[in-house]
Amino acid sequence: MENTSAPQTQNLNTPVQQSLPNSTAVLVLGILSIAVCWCYGLFGIAMGIIALVLSGKAKALFNENPEQYTQASFKNMNAGRICAIIGTALSSLYLIIILIYLLVVGAAIGTLFTQLPWDSF
Repeated sequence: MENTSAPQTQNLNTPVQQSLPNSTAVLVLGILSIAVCWCYGLFGIAMGIIALVLSGKAKALFNENPEQYTQASFKNMNAGRICAIIGTALSSLYLIIILIYLLVVGAAIGTLFTQLPWDSF
């Protein structure tokens, strides 16, 4: 059987698109920042900030030359950026709640020790 289809050739004038650098890393860090936001908030904040910095650099690269990068990698980077914003906000909120809890518990324990039993003699 003969191959009747014409051989496919690539036009040399069209640029080959590549994926944005760190677009997958931004997506993974953004998702992980949401997943670990309950670990006292610190890990989620760190991962979210790293993802936001990487997404800012990738977005600047895309804006300089959008024809050079694929739309799929830009969408991955954008989704990771949104996840990083959500994860950073949740982690910050959880960290604030923990700090308020520690202040309230510390104040309650502090009032217990102001009236020691041997001070009444």
